[in-house]
Amino acid sequence: MLHFIFLSICFIVASLGLLLLSKTQQIKDRDKQVDVLKNSLEEMDEQAKLIMRTDMELNKTQEELDKKVSGLNILQRLSRDISTTLEEKQIFKKIGNEYLEELGFEKSLAFLWNDLKREFHPCLNLGYSNDESEKIKIAVNTDKNCYLDLIHSGKTASSVFIPNDFITKDKIYQLFLVRSFIICPILAQEGDQGFIFVGTQNIETCITEGDQELITILANQIGQTLDNARLFEKTWRSQQELEIKVEERTRQLTHALEEVGKISKRKSDFISSVSHELRTPLTSIKGYASILLAGKLGVVPDEIKNRLEKINRHSDELVHMVNDLLDISRIESGKVNMHMESLELKYIADKIADLLSEQLKTKNISFSSNIPDDCQRILADRSQIERVFINLVGNALKFTPEKGKISINAHRSGRIIQIDVIDTGFGIPEDAQERIFEEFFRVENAINQEVKGTGLGLTLVKHIIEAHQGRIWVKSRINEGSTFSFTLNSD
Repeated sequence: MLHFIFLSICFIVASLGLLLLSKTQQIKDRDKQVDVLKNSLEEMDEQAKLIMRTDMELNKTQEELDKKVSGLNILQRLSRDISTTLEEKQIFKKIGNEYLEELGFEKSLAFLWNDLKREFHPCLNLGYSNDESEKIKIAVNTDKNCYLDLIHSGKTASSVFIPNDFITKDKIYQLFLVRSFIICPILAQEGDQGFIFVGTQNIETCITEGDQELITILANQIGQTLDNARLFEKTWRSQQELEIKVEERTRQLTHALEEVGKISKRKSDFISSVSHELRTPLTSIKGYASILLAGKLGVVPDEIKNRLEKINRHSDELVHMVNDLLDISRIESGKVNMHMESLELKYIADKIADLLSEQLKTKNISFSSNIPDDCQRILADRSQIERVFINLVGNALKFTPEKGKISINAHRSGRIIQIDVIDTGFGIPEDAQERIFEEFFRVENAINQEVKGTGLGLTLVKHIIEAHQGRIWVKSRINEGSTFSFTLNSD
């Protein structure tokens, strides 16, 4: 019985031992699970903290982005406002309190450097009394070298960052009566530069890099607008000066033209008067020479007769010159009325060729005309236009060597007919071509010394052509010939 009890106790003890071992193992397993759960919870806690930090940073970034976008919109509106004026003083008046407050600031000052006075002068005051503004101006000019160095460096000073050798933050806080601030250079390319100050007394407002970027953009916009205004002012003043100069020059030219007109009239009147006065003695000289040559006063010896013939011939030349001078004078003064009529150009060319045929034959010069059907009819004064052809073809004859060529060509452009008198003569030097139509001008060369002339023929031709509302010019090369061209209206 005792043995049975002992065995039962042993069995119970063994069972309890096994149960204890099982429970112990379960506890160990539970502890391991607890450790795993604890580690998992710690990891989750770290992840949660990371998520919270990331979320806070994202929210902060989003807020910063929203602030930047809002600030850029404000700057865009402000830029439109200040861009509407081209007057320097009005630019800063466009920067109102509403823009400043929307950007998060309630105080602002802007200064521009006056190089002549060597000092900064205020051009913007928002949020300060006159006394406060004057006090700040004095302090700024006391430390002007610091502000000039800041402008030249192009750097921005703020509550976040102060450049080396600049005024301390505490001094700026006390002077400008703010708790946060930004000072940004206004870097205009034209004229004086300066800086803009913005600040706030709000303790909760914290200046960020985004705020500095916005104020930098604002300063750049102000600088560009100042450049535009100054460039416009410079251009406007230049235009005014130019207009004054043009007006003065026009007045001088008008006066000069009036004087030229008076001189030209005096010259024409003088030539006309002298020419008329010359006609009488010339007529007498020619008359007496003719009487003597005719032998009405007795027989004239051959030696005297030769001299009388020279007197008669030179008298004819003088009469011709006087007549040319009178004609030029009358045409210049408008006293000659052109009797315009429809004329056949080929008929005139043939008539001139027939008139000068003997001279053409003597020098063995060939003459031709090329006048198309659409150039046949011209509107001109018959006698005057014939004088033009006689002068031009006559000159070509004088200066074209034997076996040369002279031709008259024509072509049409709209209602204008251009006529060219072309020769294969000695040509005209380039420097003389501009003066060839001046009165009494003759090219200085050996040929002109042999060929006599008054230097009035081409002048008369020019006046006749201009009286026909045409123009005349010459193209020539030495030893290659000349082309005298003029225009007339077609019928």
